[in-house]
Amino acid sequence: MRYDKYRAVIVGGGLVGASLALALARAGKRVALLEAGEPAADGLEQGWDARIYAVSPANRRFLEGMGAWPDMARIGTIASMDVRGDAGGRISFSARDADADALAWIVENRWLLASLWAQLRDSGAELITGARAKALATTPGEARLTLEDGRELAAELLVGADGANSWVREQLGLKASVKPYGQSGVVANFACELPHQGIARQWFFGDSILAWLPMAGNRISMVWSTPDPQSLLQLSPEDLAARVAEAGGRQLGAFATLTDAAAFPLRLIQPEAVAAERVALIGDAAHTVHPLAGQGVNLGFQDAAQLAGLLDAAPDCGDWMLLRRYQRQRREAVAAMQLGCDGLYRLFHAKLPGLPWLRNTGLSLTNCMTPLKRQFARQAIGY
Repeated sequence: MRYDKYRAVIVGGGLVGASLALALARAGKRVALLEAGEPAADGLEQGWDARIYAVSPANRRFLEGMGAWPDMARIGTIASMDVRGDAGGRISFSARDADADALAWIVENRWLLASLWAQLRDSGAELITGARAKALATTPGEARLTLEDGRELAAELLVGADGANSWVREQLGLKASVKPYGQSGVVANFACELPHQGIARQWFFGDSILAWLPMAGNRISMVWSTPDPQSLLQLSPEDLAARVAEAGGRQLGAFATLTDAAAFPLRLIQPEAVAAERVALIGDAAHTVHPLAGQGVNLGFQDAAQLAGLLDAAPDCGDWMLLRRYQRQRREAVAAMQLGCDGLYRLFHAKLPGLPWLRNTGLSLTNCMTPLKRQFARQAIGY
């Protein structure tokens, strides 16, 4: 049987999968990107998107290097952060603490995805949209993918970039530890009365975490991690805007809702491995973290960047030693971020006597220690 043969086939055309496909195509490799939806449809860049990401300087450079960083007209800049504890604790730090221009940039999923796919169309990558994978098989020499429409693809390497509920991971039989947080992240965008001044604001409320992230103009994106998402989803746009503004002490005045609120369950996912025979996992297929630090997509972009770097001069993209090297390289960075976010979440949700005083005092003391604040700032931007 004849298969179309590629150096790499990537399953999943979201931000992380698209960035890897573009990087490999730019390196001159024959690559196919399989996306079940139609992300390249006309109008993708229109309207405000409630799904936003805080992209670090390192990942902005990765995207800029491929010409995929979008126009700044719809991008917000995080110049500083202001974090409040649940009992008076507070820490703030700025890009200046890390000798950087910004801590991160707030980019809508749709805006960034449109830019990536515009570059992909001119990259030489084969874009297979509106099609789903049906079966996956691997041999020591190649991976083979059968689509529902009967097409068959073969590749030196197959990459699963198909999200937290990864079909590729399931087909490989890779077990994953899944720990639900018992919360959902509720997202929405708002126009605000007062300028946000590029400040990302975050509040720990004991049973929930609220973040306001600066978008372009007088707009912010909200991420509210809460055990009771329906209390927000059932509100009218006017009541939601008032509730969110009030929760943050009306620091930016009155709000007006720009997008409907949406919710997604929060889980910590840790697969037993992110590499197998002729297959690698990247992005949410390989790991998830609590969104309190906004690092999920940054970990995914670094998966893509590091894997692309390893494959650049590889005579065989699916070489097992190369895939093991990828797994080792990513393990430490991913584990550190998962441990840090999970630990911070549990610290501010624990109900032990005296712990609220301890954690809030710790925040305030750290705020007074300039070297430690500089280290936090440098970690926040991925240095």
